[in-house]
Amino acid sequence: MKKNHVRLRQADREYLETLVASGTQKARVFRRAIGLLELDRGKTVCSVADSLGVSRVAVASWRDQYRQRGLKCLEDAPRSGRPVKIDGAQRAKITALACSEAPAGHARWALRLLAGKVVELGYCEHISHTHVGNILKKTN
Repeated sequence: MKKNHVRLRQADREYLETLVASGTQKARVFRRAIGLLELDRGKTVCSVADSLGVSRVAVASWRDQYRQRGLKCLEDAPRSGRPVKIDGAQRAKITALACSEAPAGHARWALRLLAGKVVELGYCEHISHTHVGNILKKTN
């Protein structure tokens, strides 16, 4: 007899089955849901890993996360990442400056000129012209 690696609650099993049937989830969430359902059906970690094309360690991690966090294990845990240096208000000021009249002697704003003016006006301590370009690219 095969060992059950995960014992899903009835409500969790039904939720996972409807989630898999809908087919509108991210591939990562879909794969984790399938893995948990297969483990609940009695498959081994190795056989689930082989059928899903992931490592045995990944499947064991899903199993352990389900035991600790329940269905929250389907989503990735938040990651710290790099802190935001230019917030929304600063981005708005940069965009507004780019939409304003160009300084005297210039037909339009150049990215380097705009980056210099942003620092001069004190919107931020320092900013590169490429970062200014990326900020403006994300506006319509």
